[in-house]
Amino acid sequence: MEITGFDILFRLLFAHILSDFVIQSDKVVSNKNKKKVTSHIYHSLTHAIVSYCILLQWDKWYILPVIFVSHLLIDLWKTNQKDRLFSFTIDQVLHLLIIISLWLILTEQFNRLADSYMYLLKNEKIWGITIAYLLILKPSSIFLSLFTKRWRMNDEIMHNLQNAGCWIGYLERIMILTFVLLNQIEAIGFLLAAKSIFRFGELNNTKDIKTTEYVLIGTFASFMIAIMIGLAVRGLL
Repeated sequence: MEITGFDILFRLLFAHILSDFVIQSDKVVSNKNKKKVTSHIYHSLTHAIVSYCILLQWDKWYILPVIFVSHLLIDLWKTNQKDRLFSFTIDQVLHLLIIISLWLILTEQFNRLADSYMYLLKNEKIWGITIAYLLILKPSSIFLSLFTKRWRMNDEIMHNLQNAGCWIGYLERIMILTFVLLNQIEAIGFLLAAKSIFRFGELNNTKDIKTTEYVLIGTFASFMIAIMIGLAVRGLL
């Protein structure tokens, strides 16, 4: 049976998710974290066999060694990293790159990929949207930090906001910009309501109106920046 196109990519992705998250036991994960090479070999071999069987491309024998060796090397690298979130993210990105590369080899779509890449480079909408998402991250955070500096109470509060609040700001602005670009403005109201509910208990316990006002100023400023950037991009494109 001849399998072509995105069917191959979906099968490779399914095999990866199945092998890496569903059928991989906690014992294997524990042994891998203890740097037991036999467990790494077992897991990588299982991954290669599952992918080969699901893909049903029996004449493409190189699928087995490519997936086995790449998965083994990536997982061995991951085991030696201390930052679990960083290593997990890079680990999955590398696996995804191997899968996409294998898909391109099996489907011989390198020319098509090159054409798509050139189309993206020449597409002004892609550039505009990319710039918008970049603006709502670090540049907006710096602006908000400077804007709210006059109302900042103490270094301890600001330190906490930098750790958690900064990432909350990133995520909320990404969601708001996405809502605006998708013309789902009403969803922003639900986001604001949800944030208000989560923060209500915290602000109520402090019984400090200054803290409440500080949070509101930062929230409204963050929302306004994301909405304005989103509307500007929509207007320009």
